[in-house]
Amino acid sequence: MELSTIAKPYAQAIFEIAGQSKSVSSWSDFLAAASAIMADKNTKAFIASPGKSKDQKFELISALIGKTNSRELSKQESAFINLILNNDRSSAISSIADDFESAVSNANKSKNFKVISAFELSEAEQKAIVEDLTSKHKTTVAVETEIDKTLKGGVIIKEGDKVIDTSIKAKVDALSVSLSVN
Repeated sequence: MELSTIAKPYAQAIFEIAGQSKSVSSWSDFLAAASAIMADKNTKAFIASPGKSKDQKFELISALIGKTNSRELSKQESAFINLILNNDRSSAISSIADDFESAVSNANKSKNFKVISAFELSEAEQKAIVEDLTSKHKTTVAVETEIDKTLKGGVIIKEGDKVIDTSIKAKVDALSVSLSVN
């Protein structure tokens, strides 16, 4: 199952809880810290270790997030970490954080896009992309850039689960499929 499919219900639930308790920024900080910690190769190895109990994993992850945010975790945050670990969803934390931030942006009437390109975009290119997206969506736009050298050229623009792929790689793949069908 795709991580974005797994992440969406978790992110939506957190967004609703954060909205009700007026704690959107603390949840945002919590998810950013959790995402960074879960992305670490040592943390991944610890979580994957069959010799470690769920309680040991929970204690370590909770302590690391608490230390990163310089505060104790709330009961809801602790329950979330416990739920993620018990359901073996630690690999989805980054997607959950992204979906949560998208929900926050939608509530604030702004949109976050991820632009993936084969090469680093210049300031002028980034500005042009922001202007195009702003005029198309008629809202405030934030752009995060990423480099993927396998694209060879062009860009992929993602917003949540929507993808615009104008990369050379996608065009070559489509041509390959077209030629193999005939």
